[in-house]
Amino acid sequence: MNPLAPVVPLPYGPGVEVPEKDEAETVANMKETMHGIQSKMLEDTNHATRAVHAKTNGMLVGELTVFDDLPAEYAQGLFAQPGTYETVMRLSAPPSEVLDDHVSTPRALAFKVIGVPGARVEGSEGDTTQDFMMVNGPVFNTSTAKAFLMNMKMLGATTDKAPRAKEILSAVLRGAEKAVEAVGGESGFLKAMGGHPPTNPLGETYFSQTPYLYGNNMAKFSLAPVSPGLLALKDAKVDLDNGPDTLLKAVTEHFAAEGGEWELRVQLCVDLDKMPIEDPKVEWPEDLSPFVPVARLRIAPQPAFTREKFDAINERLQFNVWHALAAHRPIGSVNRVRKAVYEMSREFRATNNGVQIVEPAQSRQPARPGTAALKQDGASRLGAGAVY
Repeated sequence: MNPLAPVVPLPYGPGVEVPEKDEAETVANMKETMHGIQSKMLEDTNHATRAVHAKTNGMLVGELTVFDDLPAEYAQGLFAQPGTYETVMRLSAPPSEVLDDHVSTPRALAFKVIGVPGARVEGSEGDTTQDFMMVNGPVFNTSTAKAFLMNMKMLGATTDKAPRAKEILSAVLRGAEKAVEAVGGESGFLKAMGGHPPTNPLGETYFSQTPYLYGNNMAKFSLAPVSPGLLALKDAKVDLDNGPDTLLKAVTEHFAAEGGEWELRVQLCVDLDKMPIEDPKVEWPEDLSPFVPVARLRIAPQPAFTREKFDAINERLQFNVWHALAAHRPIGSVNRVRKAVYEMSREFRATNNGVQIVEPAQSRQPARPGTAALKQDGASRLGAGAVY
């Protein structure tokens, strides 16, 4: 299929988003559950971590270049005009704990685009960032926010308990997933529970899973590797016996030797029955609307982990789908519930770690990867030699 074959996107309008029954109660319960997870980890480690995606598997600075001459339906929001923006990426693992990589969960990444002009969503006025948060599977693991809450309650009940048992269970689940894949199948449930194959995160394709506005329309996002070095890592196995931080080592080794490039792609909604907004567990058919490249993300060779990078990116930044242009407002129940939870989590980390969590602003230095300025009295810089 021609990736630029014309599609007719559906406009966003009244009735597209339908609040779940007792959605406000779900929000309150989700905040309480996430706060409980963070409090447990603070009690045990004396450090406030993220309620999920606590483990960092690499931190990278780079640049995103929006393509010229995009078709009108794709030239929206951040992608309305060609240009190059500074970016910060964090690769992570979904659990609420910093576990040995023998507990093998889906691969995740988030990246922040810096210096983006335009009208903002409520709560991010005055900022100039657009965040993207992705996992290496096309669909979310629940259909509703209420089911999402139930999953998080189960996660909270097992947080910081029996790490060795989790490693043993993960090995069993990896075996089960391998058997499923041997007959041509795949189980998102097994992967989410710890049965993800031991693959290099740099060879994966990542998906937003939940939907977003795309100008007057609606879309999902994907990030796919395109440079030869990254493509060679598709399905590449890592040795989980190579220490507790095997994935970080794999990312570090790659970017010590070479960089990487990905395409940021957009899938427009063209059929609300087959591409629902309120059920992120449904995969949107690509035969109706393919993922179309709109930008390229480039990251030069660099250390994927330093103490300075950890302090600047892991500790003093928050990746949040609600750091967004109004043209890319998150939509659907899961995203609506996320909003208040992100705000709570950010304050918890900032207060208990004694740090200011800030949004970076565009650097005044000549444009090159890694020259964003953190808005801490205009003084602290991310990049500029200090970070990498």
